[in-house]
Amino acid sequence: MLVKTFGSAVYGIEATTITIEVNISSGTQYYIVGLPDSAVKESTFRIESALKCANYRMPRQKIVVNMAPADIKKEGSSYDLAIAIGILGASTQVSKEHFMDFLFLGELSLDGSLLPIKGALPIALQAQKDGFRGIFLPKANAREAAIVSGLEIYGVDNIREVIDFLNETTVLNATKVDIAKELYDGTSEYESDFSDVRGQENIKRALEIAAAGGHNVILIGPPGAGKTMLAKRLPSILPPLSLDESLETTKIHSVAGKLSSSISLLTARPFRAPHHTISDIALVGGGTYPQPGEISLAHNGVLFLDELPEFKRTVLEVLRQPLEERTINISRARFNVIYPASFMLVASMNPCPCGFYNHPEKECICSSNTVQRYLNKVSGPLLDRIDLHVEVTPVDFDKLSTNRMAEPSAEIRKRVVKARELQAQRFKGKSSVHHNAQMSTKMLRETCNLPETGQKLLKSAMENLGLSARAYDRILKVARTIADLEGSADIQNEHLAEAIQFRSLDREKWAG
Repeated sequence: MLVKTFGSAVYGIEATTITIEVNISSGTQYYIVGLPDSAVKESTFRIESALKCANYRMPRQKIVVNMAPADIKKEGSSYDLAIAIGILGASTQVSKEHFMDFLFLGELSLDGSLLPIKGALPIALQAQKDGFRGIFLPKANAREAAIVSGLEIYGVDNIREVIDFLNETTVLNATKVDIAKELYDGTSEYESDFSDVRGQENIKRALEIAAAGGHNVILIGPPGAGKTMLAKRLPSILPPLSLDESLETTKIHSVAGKLSSSISLLTARPFRAPHHTISDIALVGGGTYPQPGEISLAHNGVLFLDELPEFKRTVLEVLRQPLEERTINISRARFNVIYPASFMLVASMNPCPCGFYNHPEKECICSSNTVQRYLNKVSGPLLDRIDLHVEVTPVDFDKLSTNRMAEPSAEIRKRVVKARELQAQRFKGKSSVHHNAQMSTKMLRETCNLPETGQKLLKSAMENLGLSARAYDRILKVARTIADLEGSADIQNEHLAEAIQFRSLDREKWAG
């Protein structure tokens, strides 16, 4: 007898419905066709043991399992449940009346229990588009899939629960999630707050500008000056995630297997801080079985690279294209995957190997050549793509020991949100642009008109600092953001001057 069940495959962050055809006829062989990998082929042994533990039998006949479309490679163990239910249906051990209504997902243990899968959210979104009634999947993934409306999501512990439901001998309760409540309750949950920071008012100002316009930042200063502490607090002043941003961010973390069973929706902007020993593939994504890298896991959030010169040169250079395009295209001989990568880059570094070059009190023991070699580890093209260069100086004792509370993140966030609202109005109708840092050169010319005195000021800065054309664009974007924070329709000279000062750490100035 021939029956059909349905599973799903995830490629990139999108899912494709897979039709699993099971035919049982006379004979003794077991075949799985349709480009299955080793994990799929090994499902035979897991399924046989799971069915036996559930008091069902594995047919001793010829079983052919076809996974369509046959030209897409099927990877992983999440097809176990769909294949097992198909075998039971083809051998008339379970009613196949509802097979066309549901997706069946989950890896089977030998005792019949279901283990968690990756990518439950994109699978649920695709199931909704394809018109399925619901999904059976491991209980650990149920809340994640249940944020998709219009689907019956049944989280189960073992295959016996699925069989009993299909045979109508038991009733299962669908998992329900209140999306609005989940999103509202988690948008302000941050462990770190700017109220903890003493002094460093100029650095806070720079980070506020960065948050308001989505700009990249590099913090340069001696060890212990507070670079890491400040960077970790940046997500707390970013605007709350919208529902679309939250869903897209959750999809990426779901595919990467980074969601716990207690989380249904990511509501706080991600903050990723990979170690400087990270490889190219781990940063950008890819591999034999394509997975999102750190830059995609930081999508709609912050990617923090501490001790920037300590990263391998090849790792830093692969950042250049994603910083411009805000996507990463993974191309291999057998597949092509596009991951979103719209993140804010925040980097920190010491000014020299000993860390005390230009320190107001401590003496640097590095020679000028040593300092220059250290700084040369960060290439000019990468530095050009960083909008704000901020010099961090140590906090003196009086500020450090004061009991006076600094401005909390919530107050700074209000100004950032107000500036972002102005930008949303400006870019209304442009789906790919949401804040100033994403403006194209054409849009920059339309929205950043300078007075004649401003043109002269910018020309002088370009000549004196030796800035590139890309740096010119970055200055205009930052100036536009500063004007938005002030509520100004036009860029004034003081906005431009403040933006220019954030290029003061360009390469020609770093080593004097």
